[in-house]
Amino acid sequence: MAKKGPGPKRPARRTPLQALLYWTAVLGVWAVIFLIAFLAVFATDLPDTSKLNDVERQPSISYLDQSGAMVAVRGSQYAPPVDIDKLPPYVPKAFIAIEDRWFYWHPGFNPWGIVRSQIYNWSHRDEGGPLRGGSTITQQLARNLFLTPAQNYRRKIQELILAMWLEAKFSKKEILALYLNRVYFGGGAYGIEAASQRYFAKPASQLTLGESALLAGMMKGPNRYSPVSATDRAERRATIVLDEMVRTGAITPAERDEAFKTPVRVNPTLANQRAQYFTDWIDDQVRSLVGEPTEDLVVETTLDLPIQVAAEQAIRRGAEAAKGQGVEQAALVAIDGEGRIRAYVGGVSYEKSQFDRATMARRQAGSAFKPFVYLAAMEAGRTPSDMVVDEPITIGNWSPRNYTNDFRGPMTLQTALAQSINTVAARLANEVGTGNVASAARRLGINSHIQLDPSMALGAVEVSPLEMAQAYAPFSNGGFLAKGYGIQRIRTASGKILYDHSVEKNERAQVIGTPALQYMNQMMRQVVASGTGTRARVQGYDLAGKSGTTSDYRDAWFVGYTGGFVTTVWVGKDNNKPMKRVSGGGVPAGIWRDFMGQALPRLKVQAIPGGTYEPPAPADPIGDLVDGIGDAIGLGGGESQPSPQPQPQQAPPASDVPY
Repeated sequence: MAKKGPGPKRPARRTPLQALLYWTAVLGVWAVIFLIAFLAVFATDLPDTSKLNDVERQPSISYLDQSGAMVAVRGSQYAPPVDIDKLPPYVPKAFIAIEDRWFYWHPGFNPWGIVRSQIYNWSHRDEGGPLRGGSTITQQLARNLFLTPAQNYRRKIQELILAMWLEAKFSKKEILALYLNRVYFGGGAYGIEAASQRYFAKPASQLTLGESALLAGMMKGPNRYSPVSATDRAERRATIVLDEMVRTGAITPAERDEAFKTPVRVNPTLANQRAQYFTDWIDDQVRSLVGEPTEDLVVETTLDLPIQVAAEQAIRRGAEAAKGQGVEQAALVAIDGEGRIRAYVGGVSYEKSQFDRATMARRQAGSAFKPFVYLAAMEAGRTPSDMVVDEPITIGNWSPRNYTNDFRGPMTLQTALAQSINTVAARLANEVGTGNVASAARRLGINSHIQLDPSMALGAVEVSPLEMAQAYAPFSNGGFLAKGYGIQRIRTASGKILYDHSVEKNERAQVIGTPALQYMNQMMRQVVASGTGTRARVQGYDLAGKSGTTSDYRDAWFVGYTGGFVTTVWVGKDNNKPMKRVSGGGVPAGIWRDFMGQALPRLKVQAIPGGTYEPPAPADPIGDLVDGIGDAIGLGGGESQPSPQPQPQQAPPASDVPY
């Protein structure tokens, strides 16, 4: 039997080191395969990076006045790229300190930052809201250049891929320059240069340390940390930025303390922007009419820029002169007989307050509401020459009083309106019905809620200056409804018409008939000629109107008009606290006269329709002196100062100082 030979030799077992190297190589190959497949999946729809330097500018909206003059530009603002070497050293350091302190050491992403963000996302997964990404400056640049703001894992992975590509292609300095020149700072400003011009009206090369900290702080949320609309929050965020700069060694504690001492003055408007309250008001309307713009738009407005400038100047002068009397804010709206808004001022200073008192504020009208009472009476058959008696009256549990706490006895309705007698207005409203008075006011253009309590006759109705202007317009234009509007036409920059008010508008309704219109104009002329509105006279023009003052001098109005042109002026305080004996025939009438004295020569105004215009007697210096003394000590007829609700027994004195 043959002897078996030796079997096949078994391979020697790998040493631990050999096994480690082997499996490392295997896992490495599979990792590379997985990484290639992973990148292939997420890179299939990556954006084209060849247009890195192309700026896809967002559309802008240019606002023109009625003659084609530029009023304002809204939308995205871009400036030429700034050379990072020409910026103060603390500018880029501020952004690095608060956004990415490891910027100079990471390869485009910060692994520890990603881990921290994932821990946060997992621990807050049930709260909803956006994911945290731990993005570096390079990742933010990748997102701004190539991706959408969508918060999801696919976009975050694409962001990481693009960040590594940017790091491979550009130096750190170039990446930082691209970031500063392309990042969004809110307010339509893209890039550090546009932001510096937008918020501080200066080039980026002149930014202070405090200003740089404010801008860097905005990166967490340009709107939430805007130095214009969220001043306190922006200041707190800037403090955090300065503290982080100290922590990273970018500045010294002494430099931080010096920055705290240096005031930062934020410019809420661009240097070439005017009529900001008006532009704010119609900006939202543009989008509601034509949607979000996809190309540059041109909005032709009804504003008359020279008249607008006169209005702004009159408001500032009048408020400044009356500061000692407690006047803090004022508003003015001027419209023509068609409803076109020619001037619109929502406050004394847009830089200090962007709250629009022309349309957003609702304040009691006082005796400026009385014309609607008298209109209802005229439509019920009364005439200006009808005799009435100024005497005590009680309606339910309410007893209105005149300012002087006395009663003048028999007088005509014309005199009662001119002297703003409260008892007569209350009696008239009670006789014709407060519902009919409210109906007349709504018919003419008052849109706000009108309560029907007896005190509404004396103006316990909250309205806006725009409402009052459009409600008085029918008195000036022959009795036609004239709803105020500010947009005449919207077109693309290439000329395509998107909206035209002349096409959209319907035939105007007649809201005041004859002889009521003639009667009302006759009586309100007398208010300016010899009543509570004499301070509003502009010699040589046919004028009419009504003053109004509310309880404790919280609001003061003058609404006046000539043929086809109405102007409303309101003054008061935003906190609704009393002024110091400021009446409608005083400060508001003075502002009205100042403005109309400049506007009327520019306008082709005609006489007020209805009635006969008789020029008032020349000014009497002695009489004006007596009037001024009467204002100081509270003499004269009564313009209403109504309480919002009737009181149980007797309302507080309700009146209006005559001037």
